[in-house]
Amino acid sequence: MIRIAPVGRALAVVAATSLALTACGGGGGDTATQASQSAAPASSAPAAKGDGTLTLGTLLPQTGSLAFLGPPEFAGVDLALKEINEAGGVLGKPVAKFDTDSGDTTTNIASQSVDKLLAQKADAIIGAASSSVSESVIDKITGAGVVHFSPANTSDKFTTIEDKGLYFRTSPPDKLQGRVLGDLIIADGNDTVGIMAMQDSYGTGLADQVQKTVTDGGGEVVERVDYDPKAADFSADVAKLKAKNPKGIVLIGFEETAKVVQELVKQGMPADKHKWYMVDGNTSNTNYVKMPKGTLTGVKGTIPGAAAPEEFQKKLTTVDPDLEDFSYAPESYDAANLIALAAEAAKSDAGVDIATKLEEVSKGGTKCKSFKECVDLLKAGTDIDYDGVSGPVEFDAAGDPAVATIGIYQYGDDNKYATKALEYRTGNIAG
Repeated sequence: MIRIAPVGRALAVVAATSLALTACGGGGGDTATQASQSAAPASSAPAAKGDGTLTLGTLLPQTGSLAFLGPPEFAGVDLALKEINEAGGVLGKPVAKFDTDSGDTTTNIASQSVDKLLAQKADAIIGAASSSVSESVIDKITGAGVVHFSPANTSDKFTTIEDKGLYFRTSPPDKLQGRVLGDLIIADGNDTVGIMAMQDSYGTGLADQVQKTVTDGGGEVVERVDYDPKAADFSADVAKLKAKNPKGIVLIGFEETAKVVQELVKQGMPADKHKWYMVDGNTSNTNYVKMPKGTLTGVKGTIPGAAAPEEFQKKLTTVDPDLEDFSYAPESYDAANLIALAAEAAKSDAGVDIATKLEEVSKGGTKCKSFKECVDLLKAGTDIDYDGVSGPVEFDAAGDPAVATIGIYQYGDDNKYATKALEYRTGNIAG
């Protein structure tokens, strides 16, 4: 259940005063101490023992349909590891890191990457960005007793998926994003809505929640098309929407959305006649820039994540000077910090031990906002509550963040969305 009021009621809104984030990066290192024999292994996961060095693996998109999310995610992890190792590392040693490509669901790259990371004795794997990619490798990761931690998975499936207690995420389930987007659509005066959603766990799950929210808000979804994202042509799909002439059009997908957009324009359904809405998978500043000026003017998109402080953005550019987008960088940064702090709390670098402490370090103790501040408290015997750049985090029993924020962005005449959000909406999620 999502405890967030729809637009027009008491929905918590944070004034838009800074940029939103994206994510992806690279690197290597070395860290951790002796594995604690006292920490109980999570669920039925193998009782893997630490080797004294906390080793992180990244499984993030360098290629494929979400490659645009890669740079900020890698940068978030790299910045966190830089600060962690400058503060003395984890359990007295620098953290080691190995980077791999997650690719997308059209390839077997993710499975091969996980095999490499397990061979390199990764204790925790950060990624993938795609929910479907994570779903394809979660059994392999958790079955090895390794923490699987995504900064960007939003599919509702992960709330109840069999994960041996080893799966966590800093991004919220799609029922929150779907609720916010559905409320926005109704508030914008769209009483008839068409939805085009890619057919996978991410697309159909998010579309289900948007449809429910629109219907509950008094609107009507007059046409919904769940399409094959690998299709070469979307003319028949768009024709179905055109036949129903909806006021609002929701586009849920990845990079193939560029083809859908072109078809919408071709069939006489441009953004200046129908209100278009996008989501985190396709709200991009690279996919549409070559289109005619003004193609996306006024289009709105939602991206999970709180406003990124300007200081944090500047720090990110020290590890990747070419960064232009910041989506999911805060979530990636927080993922690495939380894993490191949980290892310190467990006095072990073993994945099963880290998992038992992730919920504990995320809530209920003395609040702290950096690895150094938090680890100093831990070493003094103080229970901590890490509040991250992406928000308070506070894991529930399912490994989901109990509180999350969704930003609402708008495109300009240059077919790029302004990284300063129109507004941020924050809500609580019950597991």
